[in-house]
Amino acid sequence: MTDRTLPDGPNQLGSFVKLPESPSEAVLDRVHNPHPDTDYTVRFTQPEFTSLCPVTGQPDFAFLIIDYVPADWLVESKSLKLYLGAFRNHGAFHEACTLDIAKRLIDMLSPKWLRIGGYWFPRGGMPIDVFYQTGEPPAGLWIPPQDVPVYRGRP
Repeated sequence: MTDRTLPDGPNQLGSFVKLPESPSEAVLDRVHNPHPDTDYTVRFTQPEFTSLCPVTGQPDFAFLIIDYVPADWLVESKSLKLYLGAFRNHGAFHEACTLDIAKRLIDMLSPKWLRIGGYWFPRGGMPIDVFYQTGEPPAGLWIPPQDVPVYRGRP
């Protein structure tokens, strides 16, 4: 994968940017962490994530929660929104989508810790939830629970 990250700050913020055709074409921007000496949690919640089933081409829907403890870099939120939106035309299984997002963020940010929860709505009557984390979070750090209930008609 080509590193399309601009180390000196965002290049999409404040300008019109079309939704990328695919996640691999999406540019993720990063900015310097203003407090690299302090451990804290950053959370992104994407309650309307969509991708395509690679077999049927039908849409799949998920509620994503991404938590991370930054080191030197933060992901710029507009670029993350565009990257996640690029999955709308992307065919991949739930597991692939969830882990591809985690791995791209890890490669770009080198966070101290990252966790992603992919809470997928049912396809064929069965939800498939996918979870990944890089290891134990830093000691003493408050990590809020994700609190997404198992499927019973999620909100």
